[in-house]
Amino acid sequence: MTRYSELRTTLQGTPKRWVITGVAGFIGSALCEELLGLGQHVVGLDNFATGHRHNLDKVKDIVGEEAAKRFTFIEGDICDPKTCAEACSGADYVLHQAALGSVPRSINDPLSSHNANVNGFLNMLIAARDCKASRFVYASSSSVYGDHPDLPKVEENIGRQLSPYAITKRVDELYAGVFQDNYGLEVIGMRYFNVFGRRQDPNGAYAAVIPRWLGALIHGEKCKIFGDGSNSRDFCYIDNVVQANLLAATTQDPDATNQTYNVGCDGNTDLVELYRVIREAVAVRYPKVAKWEPIFTAPRAGDVAHSQASISKIQRLLGYEFSHDITAGMRETTAWYLDSLAKENSSA
Repeated sequence: MTRYSELRTTLQGTPKRWVITGVAGFIGSALCEELLGLGQHVVGLDNFATGHRHNLDKVKDIVGEEAAKRFTFIEGDICDPKTCAEACSGADYVLHQAALGSVPRSINDPLSSHNANVNGFLNMLIAARDCKASRFVYASSSSVYGDHPDLPKVEENIGRQLSPYAITKRVDELYAGVFQDNYGLEVIGMRYFNVFGRRQDPNGAYAAVIPRWLGALIHGEKCKIFGDGSNSRDFCYIDNVVQANLLAATTQDPDATNQTYNVGCDGNTDLVELYRVIREAVAVRYPKVAKWEPIFTAPRAGDVAHSQASISKIQRLLGYEFSHDITAGMRETTAWYLDSLAKENSSA
């Protein structure tokens, strides 16, 4: 039995109060779904800047009416300290996922990214400290590694950050450490590598590559690759990320706090190979896409060339064991998007 399997069994018998910021988003809604399914009480905070109400509706449908009664939603902004304090009142654990993501977005509008990702983060740290939460787990990013050339990425070795977004996540890590050192609030940072899975938004200018390509192929459109396709990433399925957060929130090892951890699969998939994996998954139901080729265009500013997570630290200190590699995760993700499309078409 894995450590996470043991934790899930334990949680089912010991309900706690969890706060999830960004609860209407992709990762936040997945955390909410898992916790409600495990009998926990969840307070969710979101301002719908990037999240969606339909994500919360889908979670409620999945967990059922009784479980949904243990969910309290607050529509509000982490840039408002009073809203943060309200959300954290009585909290045992805080899972801080709210942020304005996307490197291109931060380059186009650095001030908004800073306000949400740094000022909002500080508001949540203060609220968690004041309510005496047991643990504060927050979303950082692999972007903090910047131009450091080594692969795989090891937590202790970072380079020069290449975008305002990356800077905001690095500042968050520094603030978190200061809060544990000065106030005793136990903090753990999750350096996410390219997360994908159900409910990830395929629309908008800043959509991540996997849902964007899935949406394009499903709707009969060509996919666009920025650069020559040699850039590579460690693509991590959403269930792995949920596991990492809950292990971090509940660890009893004092040496495991005041740390940042890579959350990935120790994988290294270039964009050409990623396109092939996605195309093959979609072609199971839409055979016509099997021979489609992508369109190559100019590289994007601020993108790092290669990214791969060393996961030895999170395995050693938190007992993390990823449940899905990119192939298994893509199979489930594609099935979810295709089923969702079928439901939309049948109700239209």
